[in-house]
Amino acid sequence: MTLTYPEVGATRDDRLPAGYRHVTRRVRVGSGPAVFAAARAGLARWQPQRGAGLRVRTGADRPAVGVEFATGIGLGPLRLWVPCRIVWVVDEPDRYGFGFGTLPGHIARGEESFLLSTDDAGEVWFDVRAFSRPAKWWVKLGDPVARLVQSRVTDRYAAAMQQGPLP
Repeated sequence: MTLTYPEVGATRDDRLPAGYRHVTRRVRVGSGPAVFAAARAGLARWQPQRGAGLRVRTGADRPAVGVEFATGIGLGPLRLWVPCRIVWVVDEPDRYGFGFGTLPGHIARGEESFLLSTDDAGEVWFDVRAFSRPAKWWVKLGDPVARLVQSRVTDRYAAAMQQGPLP
């Protein structure tokens, strides 16, 4: 399947592309190598998504370029699943994260990324960056609600990473 937007990899850059809604969050996770290692392990196991109350379907044990997955939001069997593909990964001693793009069937078009980094003082930071626009007419019609849901889920991603590893 082909990604549904042309600006593949743009969440790695400082400037997100024009013509989309932009969402960014930056939160402090903690301090020191042990915190970074635990956060890295959590991010590699989809902790932001799971901690935000989403389900994750994938055959991969961790994010890697080309891995396809779907996240589902809802209650019980009433769940809306949206397909995505990992488009970039950073795996360095003081930075770890990935970006994923939307595939056909997703309710939006765009990209989202999660990046952990350690600054010179040893503080561990978690950044979420996204650009998107509605892909379905009913999402466009309900845009104020869609914006609220996206903002709330992004806040929950950040909170999940601040809480430490999930069981």
